[in-house]
Amino acid sequence: MFDNLKIVWHQGKQFIPNVTTAEVPGIFRGRPVISTKKVDEKAMAELCPTGAIATTPFCIDLGKCTFCGECAVQYPEKVSFTKDYKLSTNDRERLLIYEGVDKPLLLDPAIIRKEIRKIFGQSLKLRQVSAGGDNSCEWELTASNNVQFDMSRFGIDFVASPRHADGIVITGPITENMAEPLERAYRAVPDPKIIILAGTDAISGGIFADSPAIDRSFLSKYKIDLYIAGNPVHPLTIINGLVELTRKKYMRT
Repeated sequence: MFDNLKIVWHQGKQFIPNVTTAEVPGIFRGRPVISTKKVDEKAMAELCPTGAIATTPFCIDLGKCTFCGECAVQYPEKVSFTKDYKLSTNDRERLLIYEGVDKPLLLDPAIIRKEIRKIFGQSLKLRQVSAGGDNSCEWELTASNNVQFDMSRFGIDFVASPRHADGIVITGPITENMAEPLERAYRAVPDPKIIILAGTDAISGGIFADSPAIDRSFLSKYKIDLYIAGNPVHPLTIINGLVELTRKKYMRT
């Protein structure tokens, strides 16, 4: 008992009391901000390994961005990364960060299906499908339910079978070998069901986007309910995105 009290005294609480206002320590790169200062935009765009930087108009696509930070290193007067971890949206176009615009990412309530908040507002069970992922996003999804982040307090959990799930969370670029298993997993989820893309690879293919070994035809057949940006995604990004999708406002923690 005394040893446990010493740990609490030295380390404080092991969980994050409020996941909506918590600060991320260290070198975390969140939502970028692009200034209006003039630089060699073409040269800057060529730096990006995934083509996330466009010049007409100038913007960064968080669905393609690997968050390597090289653009900010080479052109610090143009790009800086904040620690804003709320990088989820239900509109793919909202993942485009434009020059001179410093606004947080938000979900569009007008396109959230009514049944999502009606049915999953208090409880959401998800089946995670690693469709050729490198295990980085998979680790973070697991971490979202550890003692620090405790996603279960919001009634959100991962389950072992798609037949017990309300939706699927896809990680990885979707390889040819995983295209059919992903389709089968989705079909096994009872209606109504949701699809969530977690991480750069799932959203755009990432560095594998042009590989002949991937098959992303699944994404053209179904509506995506939530895009969670990051490479890998942060547990706070995951939790805030899922809670915002399923609830009109956050539950007290």
